Formats: sequence, structure tokens, C-alpha cells
Amino acid sequence: MGVERGSGKGLKQMLKRCSSLGKKSNVHVNNSNGVPKGHFVVYVGLSRSRHVIPISFLTHPIFQMLLRQSEEEFGFYQDNGITIPCDEDFFLSLIFSINKP
Repeated sequence: MGVERGSGKGLKQMLKRCSSLGKKSNVHVNNSNGVPKGHFVVYVGLSRSRHVIPISFLTHPIFQMLLRQSEEEFGFYQDNGITIPCDEDFFLSLIFSINKP
């Protein structure tokens, strides 16, 4: 399952949409969904478990790869939030490695 290079435009739109989430509000936490400023939500795996991710992850190459896979699998416009098409344990190990200093 290779990552297609032609999907860059949709990925840029998705990244722009996600990165603007924390900038739209002066409130630290959005009470309607509990997402802190500077974060966004992704859903992972078949169970669609919810994970709150820092916007800073959007610039990390591994996370960008996951977003490309999401776009390939589900398309750019996803009705119920961004779904990452991988096993939850694998996703958590990737997040752990991104968080390492």
C-alpha cells in the first residue's frame, strides 16, 4: 500500500483545516467537545477510538503519512472526523515515538 504523491492538495487542505482549529477560539478548552486549544481529534482503528492530538504533530513526517493514508482510504471530506486507518496499538506506538525528545 504505497502513498500516492498526487494527493498533496487534499492533504494540505486537511492540514490547514486542522491547524486552524486551535486558532479560532480564545477559550482554552472548547466545552462542547472537551478539546484543548491547540489540539484536534482523530479516530483510530475499527473501533474508532478517540484520541486528542497536539496540532504540532501535523508537521511530523510520520503523522503526515498517516493523514495521507486516511485521505486515500476515506477521502478528504470525512463526515465524522478524521479516521486514521491503522491498528490502535500501532498508532499509540507511533504517537509515543513522536513524543520522544
